[in-house]
Amino acid sequence: MPRTLRTLAVTAAALFALTACGSGSTSGGGGSSAEAADATTSGELTPIEVGVIPIVDVASIYLGVQEGIFEDHGLDVTLTLAQGGAAIVPAVQSGQMDFGFSNVASIIIGRDAGLPLKIVATGPQSTGDGQDDAAAVMVPGDSEIQSMADLEGRRVAVNTLNNINHATAYEGVKQAGGTVEGVDFVEVGFPDMVGQLQAGNVDAITAVEPFVTMAEQGGARNIYGFFAEPVQDLSVSGYFTTDQLIEQDPELVEAFTAAMKESQQYATDHPEDAKAILSSYTSIDAETVDELTMPAFPQLHNVASLERMAEILREMDLIEEIPATSDLLVDGAGQ
Repeated sequence: MPRTLRTLAVTAAALFALTACGSGSTSGGGGSSAEAADATTSGELTPIEVGVIPIVDVASIYLGVQEGIFEDHGLDVTLTLAQGGAAIVPAVQSGQMDFGFSNVASIIIGRDAGLPLKIVATGPQSTGDGQDDAAAVMVPGDSEIQSMADLEGRRVAVNTLNNINHATAYEGVKQAGGTVEGVDFVEVGFPDMVGQLQAGNVDAITAVEPFVTMAEQGGARNIYGFFAEPVQDLSVSGYFTTDQLIEQDPELVEAFTAAMKESQQYATDHPEDAKAILSSYTSIDAETVDELTMPAFPQLHNVASLERMAEILREMDLIEEIPATSDLLVDGAGQ
């Protein structure tokens, strides 16, 4: 595909897949810097809107709002649920929303395609345990598939082609010595994956919680942790905003970053609260909530994993160049 057409295709994919990527009150850019800086002393809160999606990964921000952490930093947060970045990215770019939530691969691809977006606070991270993580490649219990190398010639479901799940599964096949070109990656929405696996329409699925647990409940087994194993300590997602907001209102961004760090730590220190809050914004049943594995919630983004993800995307020819870390992550948000 010519570079111009590939860029248009990747840009469209980035807009759709940025889940980090509605209704609700908008802040029009988050108010003035003085309001954000003085809010905790004056008692006035700066309203902001954050676009999120209904998955376990955003439990920490819901906890932060519930526990008053954002109020302590002078912020009155509206969390707006969306199904994907097709709604959130344009809203953040236009200033209707101040921040959004996305997987890192989509942010890297979007940045390469010219979207002025940058991570300001980290989100979930892999647990590092391939057999006890929030993401896994699942196969039927009686399948002959034992490893990622066995996926050659098989149909493997990913929720979106050319996103983080596709990239990490791609890397897993390579590391196992398999031929990536021989794997047929097909798009299947997360809610449909378990059914498609049970029907025999795909040979493996790249599932995330709660669908990992639901697949296990249906007799499937885990052959690979596609977040835990191919990239060490993978920071999976983050909260992003525009270059414009970072430049025009750094105090607001700093307040949001600080509040997210505290919220991540709260989720780490109170894992049962993190599970309990899922019922407030998802439809996951109580039995599944009890059994599912939550991701880790670090305070700082793993810079090395962000850089490695960019390298994988470049190997897949999904980006033209590996971006500088400073173009992807604000100072103070990573380590």
